Amino acid sequence: MKKMRSLLLFALYLLSSCGCSSAVTPDPDPKPVPSEKSYAQVYTTSVSGARMQPSQLVMGKPEDVNFYKVTLTGESFQSVDGFGLAITQASCYNLMLMAAADRSAFLEEIFSREKGLGSSLIRVCIGGSDFSLDEFTWCDTPGMENFAVHPSDKQWVFPILDEIYRINPDVKIIGSPWSCPLWMKMGENGSLPYNKWTGGRLNPLHYQEYAQYFVKWIQEMEKRGYKIQAVTLQNEPLNRGNSMSLFMPWADQLAFIKEAVGPAFAQAGIKAKILLFDHNYNYDGMSDQADYPLRIYEDEGASAYVAGSAWHNYGGNVNVLDRIHSSAPEKEIYFTEASIGTWNYNFDGCLINDFRDIFMGTLSRFGKGVTLWNLMLDDQHKPYRPGGCGTCWGAVTLSSKDHSLVRNSHYYNVAHCSKVLQPGAVRLGTSGYSATGLTYLWFRNPDGSQAVLFLNESSESVMVNLVSGKVSVPCKVPAKSIQSVTWAE
Repeated sequence: MKKMRSLLLFALYLLSSCGCSSAVTPDPDPKPVPSEKSYAQVYTTSVSGARMQPSQLVMGKPEDVNFYKVTLTGESFQSVDGFGLAITQASCYNLMLMAAADRSAFLEEIFSREKGLGSSLIRVCIGGSDFSLDEFTWCDTPGMENFAVHPSDKQWVFPILDEIYRINPDVKIIGSPWSCPLWMKMGENGSLPYNKWTGGRLNPLHYQEYAQYFVKWIQEMEKRGYKIQAVTLQNEPLNRGNSMSLFMPWADQLAFIKEAVGPAFAQAGIKAKILLFDHNYNYDGMSDQADYPLRIYEDEGASAYVAGSAWHNYGGNVNVLDRIHSSAPEKEIYFTEASIGTWNYNFDGCLINDFRDIFMGTLSRFGKGVTLWNLMLDDQHKPYRPGGCGTCWGAVTLSSKDHSLVRNSHYYNVAHCSKVLQPGAVRLGTSGYSATGLTYLWFRNPDGSQAVLFLNESSESVMVNLVSGKVSVPCKVPAKSIQSVTWAE
């Protein structure tokens, strides 16, 4: 018995030493995996020296936020086409002075969605302007059979547009003429002939031909791959004095649309939008021209062909757009021209004031997009036409000595919007924290990402927590700065 007990104990020993026991010791508990942090991308430009300065901030949980909270209301407003600058012939001339590699790098900086700012909306002159190398249209010989691309546009504008479209094939164009062909003009009292590029009116006898001029221009541009989003029928129709100009009061524009342009677009299948006015908030002080676009909207026949109106800020205040939208909420609003120049320019003031009045002011009033004036001029404000603006600065200044670049305030205004707002972004309603000098607008991009534009005009930095869905985004907006924030939820 004692021997059997010894054998049993020996067997149990062997089993335990060979690891054949049926008892399994569990593995140690794994160490906790730290949760992955989520970041928002931030860009800041300030009067203290930041210039589209990139940074990241850590996003938190909504329940962690107690103060300075901004949330979404569930409302949604207009979608946005984009932001950009005018590709004038003068801009193209200066761009062509740059070394090819430098020019390509600069245009990629402006237009590339992946590597640059992603600018998606530009303005192009239909014919010459005060910033072309000559006065011209695409039909300077009488008769529409003589319509043809002008050689100077082939030489200067098309090569730049081709390069832009290689970088970003989705760029949209707003086209604007500074004058009809001379042979279509008459004096303001109807006198003939009128052989001046400055002033005059469109002769009603040529309405149909001029309508075909627009049709042919759009068709030619689109054949080349350029996407025409809209046209205005006359740049600054109340400005008689520009080097190239045409006086087109609202009654003339109404008749031209109703009798000629609208039907011509419909018959030709033109999808480009027609935008009215394209001039200043104060109607250049002409009381009989006040409410210019609203006068045309009142005519159902003309209004049916019109998508909306376009605006400049050389006179009056952006709050005029409140009346325009409330009177015709179904019509679109675009801002198409503003300039900086020797009469108003200092970087700090223009950076803040133009972002407030033009960008935030237009977008908060249902604006679809913003284009500013010349993309590039040289340090002598050139080239420009006699009688045009000889004191304007471009958004970018090209050195006439070494072709180096200076990025002015309008560059940064456009940059902050283009960088975070994709074409098709929708403005969203917000509620919550406010502070003196602080303005913000919140958008949802087509890919689902969120974007917020901030303007802080105060002398102190401001803290704002943006709360949406499952995240909060704690933003510190420096004093006297503009800031763009974007994140994916």
